[in-house]
Amino acid sequence: MQAGRRTHPPSSSSCGSLVSLFEDVLAETPRARVELDLTRLPVRVAGRVMNELCNHALESQPEECCGLVTGTAEVRFLRTHRCRNEMTARHQQDPTTHPRTGTEAFLMNEADYLRAQLDAEAAGEHVTAVYHSHVGAGVYFSEMDQAFVNSPLFPFPEASHIVLSVWEHSVSGAGVFERDLASGTFAGALIEVGEE
Repeated sequence: MQAGRRTHPPSSSSCGSLVSLFEDVLAETPRARVELDLTRLPVRVAGRVMNELCNHALESQPEECCGLVTGTAEVRFLRTHRCRNEMTARHQQDPTTHPRTGTEAFLMNEADYLRAQLDAEAAGEHVTAVYHSHVGAGVYFSEMDQAFVNSPLFPFPEASHIVLSVWEHSVSGAGVFERDLASGTFAGALIEVGEE
């Protein structure tokens, strides 16, 4: 999901290629996962947005939730847009190609994220973050997450990545992972919940 700096949604002829993108991601040599860097300044996210993200994560368990956050130049994280996690359906159709289910990975429904992107553009917003949860795991940016966002077909190359950790029916942590423009690597920071 990152490399060929796409700023518009893929055309309908390339949408189907996101499935092959996921297959390529699974075959790619893994990188080390990125942990939160507690020395970095926290990233501020409005309480209303965090509540929406946490509710989606809790409602989706035992599967991972996924979706988009849109915003403007003035308010970076303004609105959330839930997307369906297609991973379990893909696994049921072809467990060899898709060995993971929605409890261990996510694949955003293309119609959902395209609709969210169009809604955002109509409101004068753009996609500022992709979010997903880890159920029974911590806040980190996994090897698979990195491979996916580094693909040339990833539709949101400039977006940050919000990861929520869900343990025993509660959200235990959240972080924002952003690309360092100089090195191209990702770094993670805690989220600071702020006012609207």
